[in-house]
Amino acid sequence: MNGLFNLLGIPLNPYAMAITAQLEYLPTIILLIIIVVIFLAMSIKIVREYERAVIFRLGRLIGAKGPGLFFIIPFIDNFVKIDLRITTADVPEQQVITKDNVTVGVDAVVYYRVFDPVKAVTTVENYHYAVMMMAQTTLRDIVGQVELDDLLTKRDEINKKLQKILDEVTDPWGIKVAAVTLKQVRLPESMLRAMAKQAEAERWRRSRIIEAEGERQAAKIMAEAARFYEEHPVAIRLRELQTLIEVAREKNMVIIAPSTLGAGELGLVTAVAKASSGGEEKK
Repeated sequence: MNGLFNLLGIPLNPYAMAITAQLEYLPTIILLIIIVVIFLAMSIKIVREYERAVIFRLGRLIGAKGPGLFFIIPFIDNFVKIDLRITTADVPEQQVITKDNVTVGVDAVVYYRVFDPVKAVTTVENYHYAVMMMAQTTLRDIVGQVELDDLLTKRDEINKKLQKILDEVTDPWGIKVAAVTLKQVRLPESMLRAMAKQAEAERWRRSRIIEAEGERQAAKIMAEAARFYEEHPVAIRLRELQTLIEVAREKNMVIIAPSTLGAGELGLVTAVAKASSGGEEKK
């Protein structure tokens, strides 16, 4: 820079010479600033509240960092980010033969979370895939040990058993299985038809039991009424009279009265019949 000013014949004062010297180092300073900014950008990392960063330095485990701000050494440290929230895994349908030799299709849902990010990274290669495979195997094992009726009626017990087994297996991986739920049990068409027939037969049996119970109660009431009439003959006479009066109200009816009916009683029946006939004619 000074040589350029000398060639042009421009005199230089000390102040101008100082500025010229600083300008010569300006590209170097800018380059250093860019390098520092890039270094800081690569060093500063942030993880959220529900995340952790497992850090490795030259291949050796350093530990888990987070949540918040932390620093790493670029090109020397690397990290794996782990989500600590509950993850939902949909287990695909498994064809299983139950204890009573019925082929069914069963699928389930597994809810799990990572409680130790270091174990989840260092113990198993892919903890999500491992949990899925273990869930499928355990589901087939457990369903194969129960009968179809238990599979349909005791699902809560089966869910708890699946959850307990999976939790014990995945604990060394740093995984906590919160719950396992059977979604659907698919039965073959022949089994569905057989169950429908069984349900229909059960409904028919209940209806017959209810009908027989009604007949038994009616017979019991009639037997009590018969004993009452036997002990009170006047009551049976009043019942006969009431029945004849009800019959006499019908039109075009010929009433044959029993020989035991008295004259007064017969007259009452006849009067009711005439009154009923007269009322019908007026209409």
